[in-house]
Amino acid sequence: MAVSFAYLVQPLQPTAPPFQPLLEESRRNGFAMLARLEGNWAEGGNRFDAMGEMLLGAWRGGELAGVCGLNIDPYVAGQRQGRVRHLYVGEAHRRRGVGAILVGAVIDAAGRHFSVLNTRAPVAAHRFYESLGFQPVQQDFVTHRLMLDGQAQKPALEERH
Repeated sequence: MAVSFAYLVQPLQPTAPPFQPLLEESRRNGFAMLARLEGNWAEGGNRFDAMGEMLLGAWRGGELAGVCGLNIDPYVAGQRQGRVRHLYVGEAHRRRGVGAILVGAVIDAAGRHFSVLNTRAPVAAHRFYESLGFQPVQQDFVTHRLMLDGQAQKPALEERH
């Protein structure tokens, strides 16, 4: 018997009540990215509201399954480079394509505003980003880069339901 999982990707604000369970889970698992996201949002330091920026959530029913953001890369001044930020998928939703759906939505949107998409991924996520077409780089604050303006092809992401 096949099981189908459908996720809806929508803009997210970390002040929404469904964000709290995912934040608490990430803390229990030793990850600080959602706590930083919440703190920066509350302080007004990063609201994902500059041109081309966004914060997305993947939802299944009323449950927030995952989070991923797109910012202007703060480590590269004066260039059209974006940065994948705060990717986290809840334990109950892992291995179902949620991370690929979220990063795919970021890649699609980034191409309208940026020529390059950077990320600084932990070692455990290197294969994931490489499977989406990101190339490993050795640069301060960047472990992987995806060229968006014809210098490299966007990865073909299959939709998973």
